[in-house]
Amino acid sequence: MTSQTDTDVSEGGPFGRPLFDDPGTRALSKVGVVDIGSNSVRLVVFDGAARSPAYFYNEKIMCALGAGLSETGRLNPEGRVRALAALERFQLLAEGMGLPSLTAVATAAVRDAEDGPAFREEVLQKTGLRIWVIDGEEEARLSAQGVLLGWPGAYGLICDLGGSSMELAEIRDGRVGKRLSTSELGPLKLRTLKGGSRARGDHIRRVMEKLSERMGPQHDRLFLVGGSWRAIARIDMARRNYPLKVLHEYRMTNSAVRETLAYIAENDIETLKAQTGTSTARLELVPFAAEVLGRLVRRFRPLDIAISSYGIREGLLYEQMPQRLRDRDPLIEACRFAEAKDARLPGFGRILFDFVMPLFPTATPSQVRLIKAACLLHDVSWRAHPDYRAEVCFDNATRANLGGLKHSERVFLGLALLHRYRNKREGTAFEDLYDLLDPKALHMAEVLGKAMRFGAMLWMQNTELMGHFDWNPRRRRLGLSMPEKAMPLYGEVAQSRLASLAQSMNASVTIRKMP
Repeated sequence: MTSQTDTDVSEGGPFGRPLFDDPGTRALSKVGVVDIGSNSVRLVVFDGAARSPAYFYNEKIMCALGAGLSETGRLNPEGRVRALAALERFQLLAEGMGLPSLTAVATAAVRDAEDGPAFREEVLQKTGLRIWVIDGEEEARLSAQGVLLGWPGAYGLICDLGGSSMELAEIRDGRVGKRLSTSELGPLKLRTLKGGSRARGDHIRRVMEKLSERMGPQHDRLFLVGGSWRAIARIDMARRNYPLKVLHEYRMTNSAVRETLAYIAENDIETLKAQTGTSTARLELVPFAAEVLGRLVRRFRPLDIAISSYGIREGLLYEQMPQRLRDRDPLIEACRFAEAKDARLPGFGRILFDFVMPLFPTATPSQVRLIKAACLLHDVSWRAHPDYRAEVCFDNATRANLGGLKHSERVFLGLALLHRYRNKREGTAFEDLYDLLDPKALHMAEVLGKAMRFGAMLWMQNTELMGHFDWNPRRRRLGLSMPEKAMPLYGEVAQSRLASLAQSMNASVTIRKMP
């Protein structure tokens, strides 16, 4: 999935060499970004130099700066007052957090309004904050980079829908390609378009045809970026009774989108608000965004549709990353960062990985990647109460802000970590999530978890004493070879854990002493 130099691999084995202690990446330990959109104004502070962003602080104010812009040509007066108050607050928060500076960007509303320059000058005078107004193509590029932050190997079409504009960009081979922007499909503008639903539908169709002609065929994955898309995804989750309420990397099919758009048309705002917890201000724009999405899917016919919680703000963080950090796997880098920060013996995850890997001789590269992540995270929740460690591990893995993880992979990782602390997975509050894995993946997660549970009993500084597994899947024979000096580690609890692992593998066990 990612590239590593020979030097990296030799210094860190299959994990590569960690970069979060490098001075060039430590400079990213806190990055503050203000995104002044047509509908919302948001402050995000990223913490930690791992490849996957951690949100130290995240606050959003729904200001609707772009409401009425198409009629008046000016920023919404009430929205302007609210936005200025939010920016004054954000600047004080940044000072309190010790941030050296904030990067502030404004998109379509401030870009297009005749009083946009006056608003920027007022913000500068009252807060000292300089606002960087970006054009539509730059907005598309940054949104696409945000997607690449979470999906380094992503390919397909990015569609970022704001309040006043929509941006398209293609990504392939880790690079951003063609980019387009239009102010004709923003929900705030569509809401005021004269002629009713029929005129609006004709307008959306004509604009989408022009965009399709300029972008060319785009039949790979469609990545949806923006609050209105996320609101539609929440409604899709509610309609399907989907068990994992994580928006990032949530997948929808073309047919599911059609069913959800019909569901939106059949239900009023109050019903949808009760089902999803989405704000009224956001839901008021959802029907217009739904019309755009319906036409977008029909026109481009994507292979599938994925929701990205990463967009322009994450794209700005990606912009500041050195290339060697961009090239890393966001999942593994984040897990290494967690191990270095929270594990009792940082570095043991790599040793544990070498120990358990013989049990998975046919693992695919994507499965090996999950095994690496699980081994790195196997001990980061040790401070939790022993009665709840298994549940805490599962909850953290499935709901943490980790990039590069499909929902099924989140559940696999969570289940492996649950079995790190608990033999049985029945009787937890998470059983409805297990259906996201097929029986083979469920079994593999159990074996991995129990192998880590046993391997943790052989925790020693001198790694040469740990021993190794030998696994013969055809004869169902599991061998454990251990140096004689390490045999005292194989006590009663360790024996019980090995027996549980062997039972899950339907295997007989042979113990061999090494000189």
